[in-house]
Amino acid sequence: MHGTRIAPKLSRRHFILTAATAAGGFMIGIGGLPRAAHAAAVTAQPWNDDNASAPNEIDAWIAVDPDDSILIRYQRSEMGQGSMTALPMMIAEELQCDWSKVRIEYASPNRNIRENKVYGPMYSHGSMSVRFSQKKMQQVGASARERLIQAAATRWSVPATECAAANSVVTHKPSSRTLRYGELAADAAKVTLAKEPAIKTPAQFTFIPKALPRIDVVHKTDGSAKFGIDAQVPGMVFAAITACPVPGGKLKSVDETVLKGAPGVLQVVKLPDAVAVVATDTYWRAKRALSRLQPEWDVGEAGKVDSETLSKQYRAALNDQMLTARNDGDVDKAFPGAKKTFEAIYETPYLSHSPMEPMNATVHLQPDRLDVWFGTQDPLEALEAAAKASGLKPEQVYVHNAFVGGGFGRRDGNDELAQAIAIAKVVNRPVKLVWTREEDTRQDKFRPHAVVAFKAATGDDGTPTAWSMRVVTSSIFHSVGRKWPANKVEPQTVAGLEDNGYNVPNTRVQSLVKNTHLPVWFWRSPGANQHVFAIESFVDEMAAANGIDPYQMRRKLLAGKSDWLKVLDTAAEKGDWGKPLPKGTGRGIAICTDTDSLCAQVAEVTVTPDGNVKVNRVTVALDTRYMVNPQTIAEQAEGSVIFGLSAALYGKITIKDGAAVQGNFDTYRMVRLAQAPKIDVHLVPSGGKKWGGAGEPAVPPIAAAVANAIFAATGKRIRTLPISDIDLRSSV
Repeated sequence: MHGTRIAPKLSRRHFILTAATAAGGFMIGIGGLPRAAHAAAVTAQPWNDDNASAPNEIDAWIAVDPDDSILIRYQRSEMGQGSMTALPMMIAEELQCDWSKVRIEYASPNRNIRENKVYGPMYSHGSMSVRFSQKKMQQVGASARERLIQAAATRWSVPATECAAANSVVTHKPSSRTLRYGELAADAAKVTLAKEPAIKTPAQFTFIPKALPRIDVVHKTDGSAKFGIDAQVPGMVFAAITACPVPGGKLKSVDETVLKGAPGVLQVVKLPDAVAVVATDTYWRAKRALSRLQPEWDVGEAGKVDSETLSKQYRAALNDQMLTARNDGDVDKAFPGAKKTFEAIYETPYLSHSPMEPMNATVHLQPDRLDVWFGTQDPLEALEAAAKASGLKPEQVYVHNAFVGGGFGRRDGNDELAQAIAIAKVVNRPVKLVWTREEDTRQDKFRPHAVVAFKAATGDDGTPTAWSMRVVTSSIFHSVGRKWPANKVEPQTVAGLEDNGYNVPNTRVQSLVKNTHLPVWFWRSPGANQHVFAIESFVDEMAAANGIDPYQMRRKLLAGKSDWLKVLDTAAEKGDWGKPLPKGTGRGIAICTDTDSLCAQVAEVTVTPDGNVKVNRVTVALDTRYMVNPQTIAEQAEGSVIFGLSAALYGKITIKDGAAVQGNFDTYRMVRLAQAPKIDVHLVPSGGKKWGGAGEPAVPPIAAAVANAIFAATGKRIRTLPISDIDLRSSV
């Protein structure tokens, strides 16, 4: 499978529809349905009744109309990862329905609260949507299918064992009589199964894996898709906000008299750590008015912190006592007899999530009800956070989920939601709050800063016999507010290191949490997104010093692990490993595990004499164990490469006077179309007991693959990111 792919053109009958449903969800349909409504109804109609159930429901998940159109509810979020297509595909696999007649809507978080968590968890993070929902989705489809079969059997007065379902039709096999799902739905809803039916094993699948275009693609291509930032509510006002630039700081004072009499300005709202301006007509007016304010902040000692200081503190802490995550063999005893020893320190900076859609939330707060329109990675958690912020009961809160314009972990925080509710309490009007790009970058909850120190011993064959890895980084759990035992290693602090697949008999991995005033958060492939750069670069260091081909070094270290070797070999073969390249061009290789998947990448990079880096090509081999929709998996791998490449080449949040310096895409750069490499994706699912994730495992290897390719091209080793900070000019 190759890089850029365009979904096949759909016929006029197979367009995507959106509408407000009777249950108050956001419906996306496949196929030309006669009752199609225009797009945007989800945001244009703020009083969708989440208390109502859809007609012809079999259960909370599925409804079948008399014309055989099938409604499937989707309980997670859709931010381009494709699970809004994949999860209904898993239901359809068991339901045995006609996919062309399926329509999909977001499940209601309010209904989930009222009906004892009927939809279960609603989050989309950690590449969990498919792998953590797989059994549940299959069970939902299988249960509905058996209830439809039982309804048909009862109508015919025959044993259910004589009936079978396929393509939205139940057939009585001995007599060939048939009934459509639409004719059976009402009776099926009344059926109680004696026990839940068994679900299929992957070997029994007939519909999946199947390459299908994501159901949201057409909407997002023609511009009709509705994101949180598109919300329009009657009578709403517009808010712009600026928070204290130093996290943890407080608002000291602000002179709001400069806005006295300003047209369209409704009110200045002061929060403990921020100030907002509310305008009656446009967000732009609120933003311009906000820019005229000069708030004073109380930043405390945190206002003295800068990146250089933090780096020195982290590096000094490498000598402090640490918690041990992994301790195989005896590392210390292995060093005296080593042929060679190696030491290196790798460092990665804070990063912003920088989704294309900045943080925003629209709220309508009333004495007995709160409605929220925004894109979130966890609508159920958002509902609970909104209830807490508003003082209402959870069942009084209605979160109208929308498409998410980029999440990467950031849209789990709900800080913009809390701000919007606080403003609404003051102005007593529906409020639409939008962050500027600068606010979105500087008020982010960052990817942690990390320093990793390696020490290794290699034997006569040049491969490592022992290695030690010591990490200093911040606690994501601390920022999230999750309690974690002080004597237990936080998983993200050692991800990509502790779970490396290499057969090194003496391995020790340790970590130390060093928190600062800066909030840190989950960032696509937490921990691994920085540690894989470190360990995979260090492996290359040893290989180069010992005269071993980096690919062959990894093959030796992965001996006996067929799944790892398959991924590694595929990337090497498809990436033309070993073939001649012109001067100034090199290849690099890297491999990792993340979210129960395996990914290897080969990067081909050219470095010009004046030090410019051009990533020409990236070859990806990805093992997600099983697949639902190979097309979306490949697309996720491509997007992951671009995401990780932006971080590797340019990503850096600099701290000065306690605050983030970068604000917009002129200083916080992204890979543009002109810099994008050709990306080849090869899917090599190995099966097994687990399902792997697709949204994250292709992020961690790219930085190391590119850095190793740069070494192959120039002989210069990169131990700190971003690459753009490194002088790669030729000395010749």
